[in-house]
Amino acid sequence: MWYVVQTTSGKEENIKIQCETYLPAGLVEKYVIPLYEERRRFHGEWHTLQKKLFPGYVFFISDQAEKLFLQLKKVPAMTKMLGIGDEIVALTPQEIEFILRFCGEDDIAEISEGVIENDQVHILSGPLMGLEGAIRKIDRHKRKAWLEMEMFGRRQQIEIGLEIIKKIESK
Repeated sequence: MWYVVQTTSGKEENIKIQCETYLPAGLVEKYVIPLYEERRRFHGEWHTLQKKLFPGYVFFISDQAEKLFLQLKKVPAMTKMLGIGDEIVALTPQEIEFILRFCGEDDIAEISEGVIENDQVHILSGPLMGLEGAIRKIDRHKRKAWLEMEMFGRRQQIEIGLEIIKKIESK
């Protein structure tokens, strides 16, 4: 099962390292900090950067939720396991599928490519294929798209890299 720990944005790697240090071996199968690629231009050249897909969240794959919850209290950094009241809630199969579809095995969502035709977005490649309806905003200059998705029991704005390679206006 996949569980989510909420922490301070920018401290995700630190939490992962502390958990690897303080938690018993075998308790967590894998730590996941999903990333996405984006392109930025600086110093006159294009660079591909990696940013956190869910800033402030670390995903834990474990089959021992109760033990994980108790052991996380030993981690010095402030962490909060997501749940409802006192009940720890695992990610739904749809949420896990979304993360795996976006990020694959290497936990990195590549830049999608698309075209705009008569104000309609058509994704040609990348993790956004088939999710055109979830795109709420596109910034062609920053080469990003913002999706609105149901995650962690609430609506989330998700930022992801999108390269619009052409804009077509039919007459």
